[in-house]
Amino acid sequence: MTAINRAAADYRPLMPKPFASTADIAEKMSTLEELAPGVVAFTAEGDPNVGAVIGPDSVLAVDARATPTAAREWLGALRALTDLPIRYLVLTHYHAVRVLGASAFAADSVVAHEGSRRWILERGEADFESETRRFPRLFRDVDSIPGLTHPNVAFTDRLTLLLGEREVQLLHVGRGHTAGDAAVWLPEERVLFAGDLVEARAAPYTGDAFIEEWSTTTLDRVEALGAQAIVPGRGPAAGPEAIAETREYLRMLWETVGAGHETLKDAFDAGRAALKPRFGDWWIFEHCLPFNVARAWDEVQGKDPEVWTAEKDAAVWAELQS
Repeated sequence: MTAINRAAADYRPLMPKPFASTADIAEKMSTLEELAPGVVAFTAEGDPNVGAVIGPDSVLAVDARATPTAAREWLGALRALTDLPIRYLVLTHYHAVRVLGASAFAADSVVAHEGSRRWILERGEADFESETRRFPRLFRDVDSIPGLTHPNVAFTDRLTLLLGEREVQLLHVGRGHTAGDAAVWLPEERVLFAGDLVEARAAPYTGDAFIEEWSTTTLDRVEALGAQAIVPGRGPAAGPEAIAETREYLRMLWETVGAGHETLKDAFDAGRAALKPRFGDWWIFEHCLPFNVARAWDEVQGKDPEVWTAEKDAAVWAELQS
């Protein structure tokens, strides 16, 4: 074979990457795991995790999945453990993949941080459209969603709930993944449902995050709780090492983008070069990368998180991932 023919054989046309997670069509296997007596996690191979705390006469559920149909898969697994009513549904933050399955739970109280309640009002519709386009597989039977989920209980710093004698603390440890992240903390069992403040082998999403605060003081407070078992937003149940790994990703993103670049595309290329060797095999790495760099680019310039519309998603993807 001539040198010219070898070059032709090695040539591969550069094709644009499928948008976000639109090519992710394989169903994920969910795993039910008991982390302490009556404390269960339902983790899903990189899809959003959910869980529950089972009390003597009622249940507290953590997050709701993207649609009522998707929620019922989780509820079926939960009902194999208990038929007690769900008294509380706690939403760790406002994103559509976490909250729009809420109607399936028939919970007495839908609880969230005040920041999440506010952002659902301000940007919930835009986020619904954005996430539906980015994660079509998660929104199976999207027509089963009756509308936006609006919490009927909101807290600011801390809310303590009792399930029998078991104390469950809802904590706002600072801004991070969003303005209104809530962590669900069981101090006796030392189990933490962290929402997307902590990930395990899955890329954090920072599209409307406060990256510097998240990677420093917010994760400092999470770490100070001393959790022995953590249910992350995505990935398998983990230990405190997941906090350090999430912090490492965020700091590398922040420092690389903040190092000084002429253009957003330059920052993106530098971000990929820095992050991929360490995190490239994590779930949704390529999905998140352009949105994460774009948000870091804005935050370095002192901008608050914008509303992420489907149109902004498409524009950022076309500029950075095509």
